[in-house]
Formats: sequence, C-alpha cells, structure tokens
Amino acid sequence: MAKPSLRIAFLHLAPVPGALAKNRHLLAHAITRAACLGAGWIITPELAVSGYTFADTLGTDWIAPQPDPWMEKVRLFAVRKQVAIFLSHPERDPQSGRLYNTVFAITPDGRLAGSHRKINALRVGSEAWSTPGTETTVFPMAPLGQVGMLICADAFSPGIANSLKTKGAQVLVSSAAWAPGLHGPNGEWERCTTDTGLPLFVCNRTGPIARWISEKPRA
Repeated sequence: MAKPSLRIAFLHLAPVPGALAKNRHLLAHAITRAACLGAGWIITPELAVSGYTFADTLGTDWIAPQPDPWMEKVRLFAVRKQVAIFLSHPERDPQSGRLYNTVFAITPDGRLAGSHRKINALRVGSEAWSTPGTETTVFPMAPLGQVGMLICADAFSPGIANSLKTKGAQVLVSSAAWAPGLHGPNGEWERCTTDTGLPLFVCNRTGPIARWISEKPRA
C-alpha cells in the first residue's frame, strides 16, 4: 500500500510587532502562494498575526475569542483551496477572559480541528500578557494521522512532547519565534524527535535578529 504524500509549506516570515494589517496582508499573500504551489499543509511561525513583541506597541484589548472575523476568512480560504493551515494567533478565553499564545489547526473543510496554548510561556517581558497553557491535545489531520502541537520553547521540556506521544500523536507540529544566541535553541527540537521517535515540523520566524527575543525557560 502506497504511503500518503504531503507537500508542506513553512512560512518563515518576519511579522512586524503590532502591525496587524501589514502582517495579515503578508500572511494572506504567503498562504495563497503556498496553496498555489500545491501545499497540503501550511504552517505559520509563532504569533504570526501580531508579531512576537506586540504588546508594548499594540496592547492586548484587540485580542478576541477565536475564531474572530479575520480567522473566519482564513477558514473560508482553507475550504476554497482545500489546504490545512496551522495558524499561530493570540486568543482570549471567552469564559475567564485570560489571554493565551495559541496555535490553531484549520482543516481543508474549514473546521478548527485542534488548538494548543503555549505551556512554557514566559511570565515576564514580551510574554507577560500570556497565561501559560496547561494541557496537551492530539487530534486527527489527514493524511498523516494524529497530530500534536507545540509552540517554541515547549520543546525545552521533554515531558510535553512525551505527553503528546503517550496520547497517540504520530507527528508533531511547532510554531516558533526562537532566535539564535545565548538562550537560543540548542538541540531541543532534535531531542523531541529522539525521545518520541516522531517527526517534528518546525516553522520558526525569520528576519533581523535585532527584532527577536530569545527565550528558554529555567530548568
């Protein structure tokens, strides 16, 4: 029996912190281009809509429960182009009002198949606005089966990826905004694959290093 084939687009973009309109235009163009090139899955970097260090310039009042009107447009696009989109976007919990750094998985039929709230969110500085997530979730996404998601420094804690494996994940997907340097990634993604035996697809942001904020939780 032939194994399923899948073309994956990694949108290694450099969103401008706080520039929602510009970043949304950049994402729309990149997603459209990826779909036209035959991508079946499209993965965005961490906080692709807002930029990583958005809170100082934009604040947080704009963050809404998801899907908001813009994400609804992304869902309709996924249906038209028959693609799956892993979209990193802040969200407001409709019950508690707490804010989360979240990645959403949108299926080719427009459903929100799953989401993941960043667990290793920094409690100071650029992520002080975000409440750390507490759970790992696994969900089906054709054609590769059960998917588990991470965000950036979640790869630092082996227990997170191992929890996804225990719950039946067959592949891992991570959005990231993790710069090189003193506290940059140092084998964490590779360790995830070694520990779990699962493939890990990472879409890290790009652009001038001066705009990046390095992160790594304390052990």
